[in-house]
Amino acid sequence: MITQPIDPHPRNAQGSIPSAALHPRPSHDAEFAACDGPLTQMDLTALVRRCATESEHFYRGQPHNTSFSYELFRRALVERDELAWEQLYLHYSGLVEGWIRRSGAFTSSGESSEYFVVGAFTKFWRALNPERFAAFPSLASLLQYLQLCATSVVIDSVRAQSWSEMLPEETVSPNHGPQTAPDEEAVRRVDREEFWHFINEQLNGEVERVVVYCSFVLGLTPRAIYAKRSDLFSSVNDVYNVKRNVLGRLSRNQQLRQMVAV
Repeated sequence: MITQPIDPHPRNAQGSIPSAALHPRPSHDAEFAACDGPLTQMDLTALVRRCATESEHFYRGQPHNTSFSYELFRRALVERDELAWEQLYLHYSGLVEGWIRRSGAFTSSGESSEYFVVGAFTKFWRALNPERFAAFPSLASLLQYLQLCATSVVIDSVRAQSWSEMLPEETVSPNHGPQTAPDEEAVRRVDREEFWHFINEQLNGEVERVVVYCSFVLGLTPRAIYAKRSDLFSSVNDVYNVKRNVLGRLSRNQQLRQMVAV
């Protein structure tokens, strides 16, 4: 089993994919032209080795080809090839961990980066089934979606903690977090823009909007919100109080209850 990590797209200081990686120059490598049969029939060990080679080309600013890495994704996600998935995880786990550590919500999560790496790949695997794979025509699009999964698992975790902090204990399921989380439940059932427009209409002023946005979009804890916007709050308790009042008001809103009803 090849264990050399492959990374055709090194991240920059901000953790994003460089533009050169999104629009690579094609490789005219003789080995690629000499492949026996289609790329889909290439031996996995040889495929991983070629991914590593193309990665080196990228690092050196040489012409490179992302087809090999894209094929590795295809085998893992379309064919559900466990060995290909293992190589994919081995290769990209370091990149995903970097994205997670740069997430604004990570320091508030209380979890290890390794925990979220597993969650990100699990989310990616479940979301990108064979039928959806065709919607991602390039390696760059796959990596951008993987980055979205990495960010969202961190934010989702902090959001769940945030709702649990505010809701009465008897309303919280020990296995599934809050029974009714207006942001998550409604977003699953109605258009996201419609939902947030409705929520915005229920909020009173900038202070409430800041608390809701920072809590349920950025995934920040009350302490992190206070540190970020101390100009609006005199203490962390102020953030808790605003949040408690907003959630109490939303929980009694009959129109919102209808929106999130099963």
